[in-house]
Order: sequence, then structure tokens, then C-alpha cells
Amino acid sequence: MPRAAPPVSATVLSNRLMARARFRHLQALVRLCELGSLQRTASAMGITQPAVTHLLADLESLLETTLFQRHARGVRATPAGADLLPIAQQLLQGLQAGAEAVAARHSGGAGLVRLAASSAAVLGLLVNALPAFQRRYPYIQVQLREAEIDGLLASVSRGEVDMVACRQPAVVPQGWGFSALVEDEFAVICAPDHPLTRRRKLQWADLACQTWLPSPAGSLARSRYDALVEARFDEAPPSAQVITRNPALTTALLRDQPALALVPTGSVRPQLDAGQVVSLQLPERLPLDPIGVLVPQQGMGQATRELAEFLQGLHAQG
Repeated sequence: MPRAAPPVSATVLSNRLMARARFRHLQALVRLCELGSLQRTASAMGITQPAVTHLLADLESLLETTLFQRHARGVRATPAGADLLPIAQQLLQGLQAGAEAVAARHSGGAGLVRLAASSAAVLGLLVNALPAFQRRYPYIQVQLREAEIDGLLASVSRGEVDMVACRQPAVVPQGWGFSALVEDEFAVICAPDHPLTRRRKLQWADLACQTWLPSPAGSLARSRYDALVEARFDEAPPSAQVITRNPALTTALLRDQPALALVPTGSVRPQLDAGQVVSLQLPERLPLDPIGVLVPQQGMGQATRELAEFLQGLHAQG
């Protein structure tokens, strides 16, 4: 009985991909995962369906594995295809970022900053700072993408970003430094016509009997709310049935019903300034980690340095 061939090694597969794979293969993989159809993938890539089929067969031959299974309505990624998807997406995103950086240089730009930020940092820091930065430095391109802290730190470890705007992390990545720029705290907000807005001095008992709009499980606001209920309320208050952390939706829900929400003040600063919601005077402050920037301690590009110094200057002025 013939002996089964040994499984192909990762080194062999890597060498094959380096020598023979093209970005077009990766584009086909990503589009097929997204669209689930050979024909739609062909249209999206601007090529024929047989060309997509050839790209797929070529990639499967290089890897010696099936990446997609056909079914009545198209194709579905196999576990191997699903494993490759995030890697292909990262490579294509890196290619696009590189093209944008070179294009910025061709157009007379002074450089590129790959900025990743949490939603709290976008709302509490960048929403006002970046327009002002672009007015002062119109030739520096800032590529902003949003993620939460785990995704942000992963981007740092993979070398995908030049700067991160976020709350102060529990552990600062090696070789990076954090500068706090904006102090923040939790606020209990409600619509301007909520009955509690007419009360000058509130106690926790006044808040315990109100309906609350909860944040998603695992969020900072939800963890602080759960701790507040356990420490200050005799029992859990009634909750609204929509769970969200989106400031615009939170504002709309609070204006539609007499409810309260515990949120970081920075995340709803535009709504507070516009008078769409109000912050109640609490019996005690509810502190929160500051918002700031993570920057590399060595090898920082000039454009990144300009942005970091600009943000620090705005904070000093404030």
C-alpha cells in the first residue's frame, strides 16, 4: 500500500506565495468572501468570470487546499478560506495605504499620518482638533480609522499605525509613550425636559427609581453602571429595551422617553453643547481615565510629530 504524502509545510507554502502569488489573487479571495458569487466578483474586479475562476484555481493550487465550496446560489468560504481572509484584507489595506502615501507626496503633501482612534477619542478629542489641524497643515494627509482598545493595540504591534488616540491603556506598548490630553468623567444625561432637570440637589435614591438606557455589555460605561447599581441602589432600576453606545441614537432615545444614560462626558460633548441633552448634577464625581495619544518614542515621522505637537498644544491652551 503506497504511503500517504506528508502534509505540505508552512515554509513551502510561504515560498510558493512569495514567488508566484499576486495581489490579484488576494483581491479575488476577499471579493469572493464578501460577495459570495463568481459573477459579482468578476463585475467588482472589472474582469470576466472565467478569469476569477482561474485566479481561484491558481491560488488553491499554490496552497494545495480548497478555499471555496460551490452551492446553488454561489460560493462559500471553507475554513481555510476564512482563515486567509483577514490576512488578505490586511495586505490589501497596506497596499492601499502605501499608494495613498505616495500619491500624497506626488501632490505636494508633506507626509502621511496613519491615525487609529477609539470612538471616545474621536468624539472627545479629534472631532474638533483634526479640522483645525488641517487648516494649519493642509499638505499633511491624515488617514483615520476607528477601533476599540484591543484592536488599537493590535495595530500598534503589527506596525500598521503611526499614532493612536485613545484612553490611557492599562499597559503601554513597548517603545511607545502615552500623553494625556483631555480629562474626562462619566455623566448621567437625559433630555432637557426630564423631570429631574428641575431638581437642584439629587441623591442616588432619586436616580435609582428612574428608567435607564444601558450601554452594551463589556463597555466602560456598562461596567461603571453595574458597579454603581451594586454600590448605590437597593435594586436594579428598570431598563429601556434598546442597548447602544452611539451618541446620536442615545440622544434620540432620551428625547423620546423619560430615561437616563450613564456615558463618558467626552462622547456626548457635541450634544451637550447643542443643548440636545443635559448632564445632571450627581451626588459625587465619577472619574474616568483621560483621553490622549500613543506615539512611538523613536523613529517618529515628521508629519506624525507635527500632529502630536499640535494636539498637545491645543491641550495646553485649554
